[in-house]
Formats: sequence, structure tokens, C-alpha cells
Amino acid sequence: MGSRLGLRWRLQLSVVGAVGLALVVLIAAFNVLLRERLSADADNVLAARASAEVATLQIHDGRVIAPEAPDAGALDARTWVFSGRRMIEAPRSDPVTEAAARRMGLRSRGAADVTSTQRRLHVVPVLEHRRRVGAVVAEVSLAPYDNTAHTALIASLVLGGVILVLVAVAARYVISAALGPVAHMTAQAAAWSQADTGRRFALGPPRDELTQLAATLDSLLDRVATSLRHEQRFSSELSHELRSPLANVIAEAQLALRHPRRSAEHQAGYERVLASAQQMRRTLETLLSAARVELQGPHGSGDASAAVRAAVDGCRPVADNRGISVASVLPEHAFRIGVETEVAERVLAPLLENACRFGMNTVTVSAQRSNGAVELYVADDGAGVPPRDRERIFEPGFSSGHASAGLGLPLARRLARAAGGDVELVDRGSGAVFVIRLPAA
Repeated sequence: MGSRLGLRWRLQLSVVGAVGLALVVLIAAFNVLLRERLSADADNVLAARASAEVATLQIHDGRVIAPEAPDAGALDARTWVFSGRRMIEAPRSDPVTEAAARRMGLRSRGAADVTSTQRRLHVVPVLEHRRRVGAVVAEVSLAPYDNTAHTALIASLVLGGVILVLVAVAARYVISAALGPVAHMTAQAAAWSQADTGRRFALGPPRDELTQLAATLDSLLDRVATSLRHEQRFSSELSHELRSPLANVIAEAQLALRHPRRSAEHQAGYERVLASAQQMRRTLETLLSAARVELQGPHGSGDASAAVRAAVDGCRPVADNRGISVASVLPEHAFRIGVETEVAERVLAPLLENACRFGMNTVTVSAQRSNGAVELYVADDGAGVPPRDRERIFEPGFSSGHASAGLGLPLARRLARAAGGDVELVDRGSGAVFVIRLPAA
């Protein structure tokens, strides 16, 4: 809860900080531009006053003559008139401003601020035939402009503060509303136990960030549930498949300890122990290969012919014990498959061993290419499989007239599918024909 509140506060502070920084920049820019505009307005007023005063003046023999009876408007114009260096007309003003106006009268053009009295002066020359014969200095008070600028600054700061408070409230509400569903999903995920892997958020197809997060978490939960099922199935299959050979080994050992035997009986007992141990080894290798391929995916490539030969050699003891002839029909050129040779051999071995147990006389293994895949066929001349059992024989523990109880066929199909292929039972009229499809290299 603390980390979630921390995230909310961090997001809120980030939003408020970003908006606050933007407001500071905007307020500063606004006030700078406003002051520049007010200063330009004051200059325009001064220039207009000075030009209006110059228009009323007369020039006689190089001397500037002001009107004898200026109207009230002229008296309020706040202008000084100079003829040469001599002031001939001046408004009522304070000594500081008047001294500054006298200095300005000596200039040709320009403006200056009298800071102590908040005045701005502007001088315009009086010309006769492009020769300076006098000057007019106009004055304007900067107090109204400064008051306007100050009022605008206070108002903009107050407005910025109000906006910042509103943004903080809105950010808190929006962020809380946005993180609320995430917090709810977090609480749901924490409440679901590892055993309760069937629960999902199920918010539908991704439409926004929240539903995209839910879909991603659902996908993650699916993968976790699949991994758990694989682990549980692996443990179940391992214990189920090893139970029978371990029981055989234990029975042989107990029988050898309880009853004296001749050398031939000892030999037969050791052979049965060896067969059971080899069966356990093959089972472990197949289960581990299936788990590895399911986890990492198929990789590498192999030789289909080499896999067939290895599987045929592995089932020789079963075939010789039952008098079954195992024939392999392979092409002259080796078929490259998209999985390792050992993986293909472990897919083929359970099917071939099953055929040797239930065939009558002959088991045939062949290979061919078909539609970008390599197909391996295992055919026997046994009684075949009833149509109703053609899929059930691939279920762990199922027993019929052709498939024994155990995991040979289910493991073969599981490993083939993990490698990107499949195992099927096809109808060829007599006996049983299993086809293994593996990706071609």
C-alpha cells in the first residue's frame, strides 16, 4: 500500500511540477511582453506629443517662436520648447524633472527615464532647412504604466496559483482513478494462490493500456499454469512409468534372496533386471527430452535414417524375444529433419517397441518427405486397433488389445508435438500403422 501511495504521490508531484514550471515560464513571458508593450505605448505617446508641439512652432531668422497664447490642451501637454540652447517655454514641474529636460534639450534625439520621479522624456529637434535651430522635450508619467504592469503581475500570479491548485486536485483525482483498477488487479493477483491457476482478469480484447496490462497478465498466468501442468504431468508420468520396472527389479532381487537358483535362472533373472533398468533409462530419457523440448523449443537438426537405425537397434531384444522381424525401408539419400537425431529416435522408439510387442511376424519402418515434413511410418501385422480406440491409445494409462497400459504412445506424441510435429494412427486395412511427422530441416 505504501509503495502504491508513493507512486501516486510521485505521479501527482510530477504532473504538478510540470504544470507549475510551464506556468512560471508563461507568466514570466507574459509580463515581459506586457512591459515591453507598455514601454512602446509610452514612447508612442511621447512622440505624438512632441510632434504635435513641433507643428505649432514658428521659425523666424533662425529662432524658434512659440505660440503667444497656448490653449489649455497645450499647457497640459507637458512639453519644453528650446530655441537653440535657450528654453523659451516650460510646464510646471519638479526640479529634478526640469533639470533632466534641460539636459535632454541639448540632444538631437532620444529618450531617457527619470527614475526618481517615474517620468520619461523624449526630445525631437526643430529643423530649418535640415539645420537644428531648437528642440521640443515631451514628458509622460510612467506611473500608470507601472501600475498596469504591477496589477497584471499580481493577477497572473494569482491566476497561476489557482490553476496550479486545480491541476493538483484534478491530477489527484485522475491518477487515483487510473491507478484504482491497477491496485484492484494487484490485490486480485495477490489473493490468488498458486493452486488457483484458473482465475483470470478477463477484461476482453486490449483496447487501452489497462486492458493491455490485463491481457498481458492473463497471458503470463496462462504460461505459469501451463508450466505447472507440465510439471505435474511430468511427475505423474515419471512415477507411473517407473513403477512397473522398479517393481520387476525389486521382485527379482527378493526372489534371488529367498530361493536358491541355478546359474541359468540367475542368468535369466539378471537379464530381466537389465531389461527393466534399460526400460527405466529409456523412459527417463524420453521424459527429460520432452520436458527440454517443451521448455526450450526444438533446435538443431538431425538425420532421419540415423534415428531409425538407432530405434531399431534399441528394440532388438523385444523383437528377438517374440521372434519379430524388423525391416527398415530407407531412401538412398538421408533425410534431414528439424530436430536432433536423439529426439527423433526417442519419438520413434516407443512406437517401434509397441509394434514389436503386438505384431505377429513383421514390423516395418519407412521414411518419406511430404509437404515440407519428414514422415516416419511404423507398421506391424498384428490385430490392429479398433476405430473407437484410435485416439484413446494416446491417453496415459489406457490399455487395449494393441497398446499396453503405460506412457509409451502418449510420450511419443507429446515429444513429437513439442518438436513441431505429431504422431497419428492411420488406417491401412490390416495391422496398425503409426505415422510420425517431424519438420524437415
